[in-house]
Order: sequence, then structure tokens, then C-alpha cells
Amino acid sequence: MRMMEAITVTLLGGTRPALRPSARRPSDPYTWSATMKAIGYYRNLPISDAESLVDLTLPDPTPGDRDLLVDVRAVSVNPVDVKIRANKAPDDGQPKVIGWDAAGVVRSVGKDVTLFKPGDKVWYAGSLVRPGTNSELHIVDERIVGPMPTTLDFAAAAALPLTTITAWELLFDRLKISQSKEKSDATLLVIGAAGGVGSILVQLARQLTGLTVIGTASRPETTKWVSDLGAHHVIDHTKPLSEELKRIGFDGVDYIIGLNQTDAHFDEIVASINPQGHLALIDDPDLFDFRKLKMKSVSLHWEFMFTRSMFSTPDQIRQHELLKRVASLIDSGVLRTTLNETLGTINAANLRRAHELIETNRARGKIVLEGF
Repeated sequence: MRMMEAITVTLLGGTRPALRPSARRPSDPYTWSATMKAIGYYRNLPISDAESLVDLTLPDPTPGDRDLLVDVRAVSVNPVDVKIRANKAPDDGQPKVIGWDAAGVVRSVGKDVTLFKPGDKVWYAGSLVRPGTNSELHIVDERIVGPMPTTLDFAAAAALPLTTITAWELLFDRLKISQSKEKSDATLLVIGAAGGVGSILVQLARQLTGLTVIGTASRPETTKWVSDLGAHHVIDHTKPLSEELKRIGFDGVDYIIGLNQTDAHFDEIVASINPQGHLALIDDPDLFDFRKLKMKSVSLHWEFMFTRSMFSTPDQIRQHELLKRVASLIDSGVLRTTLNETLGTINAANLRRAHELIETNRARGKIVLEGF
């Protein structure tokens, strides 16, 4: 058993001890230095509570054989950050660091790394089963990391990885849509198209497929946002989807992607999807009567972009490949960043503000924080 000693965790209004392995001798592989700034939490608290996210000082991590040690320059905030902070308790009284999107510079690499070297600029979405990116230094498996687009700064790049992987896997892995610009009669409806995933999914569908792309939004600014990203049509999801589709000349659609409130829209999804259509979703509806899909022989697909890293699937390197492909599409002007707002430096106060905005379910594009 390793001896433990206290390190300082800075909080608003005081300090709290955290534990780390005691430094014993230079050759000890568990000898760490406590120099890294990070943001995390000890308890699941409402975001209005000052201790729902707190500033920390933690040991510098050490990369494993296939890992990169990344100097994090910018992060973005996603709904998964909010869900984990609110519901996932830390283990053994230690602070839990969350956050997944990141853009930064490789500081060092593990002995078996072949894809990157120190000094490379990278972007990625991390792993749900490892510490998060809300820290100055972060460890990540090289197989889920991509080279950062050369035409974007760190903030613009950090807006994209998690949502881009999600959108790409939805379209091309789950729904098996062809990457062909040849005009197709097929139609795609994206519910919640102004959010983070929708903002890049609309671009991918418009630029890389021949589908007719229909997005949903509910406010003038979000409607314009979705239209500017490339949607052929934008309808109002506060009204019955089937009626809105008929208003623009469609009796039904072949593909539907539900990005939020899928349960609230489910009956309208059933009414709007064509026979032998395909439904994909990413949210967590409380209750579904999937039997309603039977008469139309609708196939159902669920997307969770952390599946590959969580289960160390043999094909997890596909996330490296798709991030590399998307970087080239951005650098050639085919795709653009979905960054909408930068809230300042990476600290607990600014992250609490970002979580508050995500919890409104009214965010447009992505929220980013940059620098420590």
C-alpha cells in the first residue's frame, strides 16, 4: 500500500485536502509533482452552487504506452459534461475532473506511440472512463486523436471533436449513408439542428451526401444559423413536425436524427418517417413505445461516440482517421467551425457559466474556454 499525503485543492472560501501518492524516491514510478491546474467536483450539486465545480491543483499525469500527454489550450462544453457533473459521483472522495473536447499541443508521448510527436497540435474528444480535459495537462490514447486543422486556432478547433465524431458516426456508421454528392431522392430530418451536434451534422450531410437536408429550430437566430450551415429547409420544432414537413412540400422523410427531446417528438417522428425509414438518436428519452415503429418497419439506431474508447474496440483508430479527414475538409474550406461563444479562461467560474448555458437547452453552436 502506498503512503498518502495531502495536496492543496483551492476552493472559493477555503481549502480541502486531496490525496496523492507520497513521493518516496526518484526511481519510484508513483512519484508525482502536484503542479497542474484543473477543475472538478467532489459532490453532485446544482450548478448554482459555488462548489459544483471548483479550482484544483493536481499531480501531473504520466502517459501510458499508447498515450499522448497534451498541453491543453482550449476546451468546449457539451451536454455530457452537464449530465456527468449532475449525476456521476466521484470515487473514493477524490475530485472528479470532467470535460472531453480539447485542442492542444503534444508535450510527450508513450513508448509505443507512432501517430504523433512532441510539438504536434492535436484535437480530440477523450474517453469517458479516463480523467477529463478540464486540466492543464491531459492523457489520451493516440488512436482517438487527430491532427488539428491548420487553419483554425485552438478555440475554434476545440469546438468540434466530440460533436463531429458523433455526427460522422450517426451519418456514416449508424445510418450507413453514402458519402456521395450525387443527387439523391432521399431526405434527412435533423431535430435540434442548431445545437453542437446539429451544427456540424447539417454541414456534413449537405457537403458530403446527396440528401435533402431539413433542420429544425424555433427562434429566428437559430433558424438563420441552421440555414447558413447548409440546410435546404428549416422547420419549427415547436409545431407538429408532420404538419411543418407538409408545409414545405414533404409527406414524409427517409431518415430522422433526434438530437434532443426525442421522446417529446416521438409520435410526430412516427407520423413523419417514411415506410422502411431509419431513426437515429443520441439523447436519453425516459420512455419510448418502440412498437409504434413496427408497422412502417423502421430501423432504430443509437449513437454514443464514447463506445469505441470505452470498450477499446479494435476499430477505435477510426476516430483518428475521421478527425484527420475532417481537418482536411476544414482546411480546404468545405466545413467550418461551430464555435459560437468564448467565455474566457479555463477556470471553475467560467465553466459554471458554460454549464448554466448548456442547461437552458437553448445553446446555439458551441461554447469554448481557452487558456489557464
